[in-house]
Amino acid sequence: MNPDEYLTRIGVDPAQVTAPEYDTLARLVAAHATSVPFETLAVAGDPHGTYEGTGVSFAVEDCFEKVVRRERGGFCYELNGLFGWLLDALAYDPDRVAAMVLSDDGDPSPPANHLTHVVELDRRYVVDVGLGCPRPREPIPLDGESRTAASGVEWRVADSGRPDATHRVQRRDPDGGWTDRYVFADRHRPRSYFVATCEYLATAPESGFTGDPVVAKSTATGYLKLRPDAFIEVNGTDRTEREIGPDEWRDLLESEFEIAYPPA
Repeated sequence: MNPDEYLTRIGVDPAQVTAPEYDTLARLVAAHATSVPFETLAVAGDPHGTYEGTGVSFAVEDCFEKVVRRERGGFCYELNGLFGWLLDALAYDPDRVAAMVLSDDGDPSPPANHLTHVVELDRRYVVDVGLGCPRPREPIPLDGESRTAASGVEWRVADSGRPDATHRVQRRDPDGGWTDRYVFADRHRPRSYFVATCEYLATAPESGFTGDPVVAKSTATGYLKLRPDAFIEVNGTDRTEREIGPDEWRDLLESEFEIAYPPA
């Protein structure tokens, strides 16, 4: 595994990545968001055909092979799990932290259902490339200062007010309020801490990932999302959605997300 190969995959010149500092880290996050899709095809397969997916491996070598060499995407354990390896290789010394994406009723279940990282520079920042869209496009400071992506979506980190977490990551709503996206405890965890939940979410019938597949990728001003029956394009505050059939689903998978069918 070679960091330069990974940087090339996300469109960053390795010669332009030197000592750890905020601007470079922000460039890496933005490049990853617009280059590597969030996708669950390995879990859910083709909703219209016989491709059943190949399953998910949390081993960093397998994530590198899939995301970098085969130019696929993945879900949070794969994307953030691999990005943490890159940050470590580039001397950012990331803390791997256990997060919990909240359900509509605020239930943070199961435990460690999201993996992300915290990096210490001039202050501590959440660094996350593994969320579905819309995604953060740069590191978000833990001190409450917000960050607004090029797409216009504003993010911040606040104190959690919960006994099971220290912080919550929030996204600004169109009406001006804030929605909790996930909560986390600012404590470094070994990779082994996430193995059981990763396997559960990738295999359990009741998991939100084992139903219909989702494919999404950030663009310069928004994001694209492919569902089994619809193609969604968000450009700033404009959103369009149109129905699609099986043949167009496969065509869009390749033309918009650069994933050949059947996925390798």
